[in-house]
Amino acid sequence: MKQRAQQHISNCPICGGKQIDEYLKTRDYFYTQEEFTLTQCRDCKFVFTNPIPSLSQLSDYYETPDYLSHTVNKFSPKGFVYDKIRDINIRRKFKLITKYKQQGKILDIGQGTGELLKYFSTKGWETIGVEPNDSAREFSKKKYGLKVFEESELDQFQSGSFDIITLWHVLEHVPDLNSRMKQIKRLLKKDGCLFIAVPVLDSPDSLRYKEFWAALDVPRHLYHFTPQSIDDLLNSHGFSLKEKYPMKFDAYYVSMLSEQYKKTKLPYFRAACNGFRSNRTARQTGNYSSMIFVAEQK
Repeated sequence: MKQRAQQHISNCPICGGKQIDEYLKTRDYFYTQEEFTLTQCRDCKFVFTNPIPSLSQLSDYYETPDYLSHTVNKFSPKGFVYDKIRDINIRRKFKLITKYKQQGKILDIGQGTGELLKYFSTKGWETIGVEPNDSAREFSKKKYGLKVFEESELDQFQSGSFDIITLWHVLEHVPDLNSRMKQIKRLLKKDGCLFIAVPVLDSPDSLRYKEFWAALDVPRHLYHFTPQSIDDLLNSHGFSLKEKYPMKFDAYYVSMLSEQYKKTKLPYFRAACNGFRSNRTARQTGNYSSMIFVAEQK
């Protein structure tokens, strides 16, 4: 893929600050090998990819069969690991969500191929999915009979109509962060809960791998969150953080990809060791490789 037109961000997406410094240079090791820069707001310390590809061309960076959350029936060792972890996580997510709501209507934004919503539907939940990828959206409709819509349909949904809204490793992909948060607040019931899962920039494996950390995933990941920046974002849109939970498997999976990007010997063994170390350190710092943040409206 050739270098494409880019869009420069001059104001911090969270606090609006104009003092922006270079944070890190990295590459799209996953797909194109293009170089990208991460910048950091001097005021609130939020880190974001800058510049980013133009919005009309951003979808091109997802057009690869190796992008597993959009992939249907593609076997590979990496895909096998991904599927097994996903199946375990679906049951854990269901158990977590039902701590807050036993039953109701759930909206999963960026639902991929729909396995999570399929599981919820078998448990008696009313489910709605939103997925921008055409093939993933059509697969979940035909395979699981789910109600799945394009992103543009979010503005058409009735206000206050969802008990639960989830974004599993999705918020970091959304071009207009603040517009999406406003949509979520409008759609969520006053006593509803919001679940956001994102990679954590100041996690031990991020600090270990630096520019090779696979969860940077530029330019598909536009934002690189910490627990503090998630809290800042939630507060700025009238949410309060209720709780946060680790996603411990992510340390192993992200370490596996990061070792592959570094082209090290014995990448699976190294990933297992580093995933274990990451989780062990995170027990002290509280910053796991990926985390789930649960929020409610103030």
